Amino acid sequence: MHASTLLVFVATTLVACSSDRPAGTDTPAAAPPASATKTDTPPPPLDPTNIVSIAIASPDHKTLVAALKAADYVKSVANPGPLTVFAPTDAAFAKLPAGTVEGLVKPEKQADLREILKYHVAASVYEQPALKDGMQLGMANGKKVTIKVQDGKITVNGAVILASVRASNGVVHVVDSVLLPPAN
Repeated sequence: MHASTLLVFVATTLVACSSDRPAGTDTPAAAPPASATKTDTPPPPLDPTNIVSIAIASPDHKTLVAALKAADYVKSVANPGPLTVFAPTDAAFAKLPAGTVEGLVKPEKQADLREILKYHVAASVYEQPALKDGMQLGMANGKKVTIKVQDGKITVNGAVILASVRASNGVVHVVDSVLLPPAN
């Protein structure tokens, strides 16, 4: 759906929802159209340059995208931001113990998976030059990560930032390891 189509839909909805009828003359609500019912697949992000769109387009982030969908966290990461996302590659997920990813994408583990994904998101934009040695960042799950800078290499909790991509709603730092939140 393009932004102009969305704007027309919202305007039409607002006009349709406003009423000049006197109070008490409301008609019964009709059932929502079939297109308004919830589906298993979230709608695609509207902005092709946001964090989710960048991840979807990346051949190295298929596992991350699958995890975002399984955790029902796509809309949160596609929001206007500003956000910083530390995005583990497929190779980073492959370093986890066998069966970990398969176990976390099961519906009964959605809360655990969401907690891990939130540990990869900061509610601000931190470009690489702003990341200083010893700096701590508060993450979306309420925990903190620590930045280290050594020999020109930036790490977050030991995960090396391999590349960074600016997005319309923040920045994506590609990392070589999955960040696991500390135990409570």
